[in-house]
Amino acid sequence: HVQLVESGGDSVQAGGSLRLSCAASGRNYVKWCMGWFRQAPGKEREGVATVDSTGNANYAESVKGRFTISRDNSKNTVYLQMNNLKLEDTAMYYCAARRTPSCTWGDRDYAYWGQGTQVTVS
Repeated sequence: HVQLVESGGDSVQAGGSLRLSCAASGRNYVKWCMGWFRQAPGKEREGVATVDSTGNANYAESVKGRFTISRDNSKNTVYLQMNNLKLEDTAMYYCAARRTPSCTWGDRDYAYWGQGTQVTVS
């Protein structure tokens, strides 16, 4: 049974920073692609950042240069460091796992999802 548990969401002023964490259970975690997605009210869920099993990261254009995704396989945890937050970053942020080493941007390709953590920028 795989569980993803996010934490770190909060309310922050524009220009501020937050670090989201996602703790994963499951012995195959190190072989999986991990991704962060977000969904704002009235909008579709969108991919924010992904990191494959070798640590290669990809980012949505809207967050490039501001967000950094990383993974600590010793802790089965993936992080999203968010700097210079903007109003448009306000959303529920979800951690997701894809049961392959490589990543995609399609949320339907991810088998496991966390419950979400709210980020509000004002």
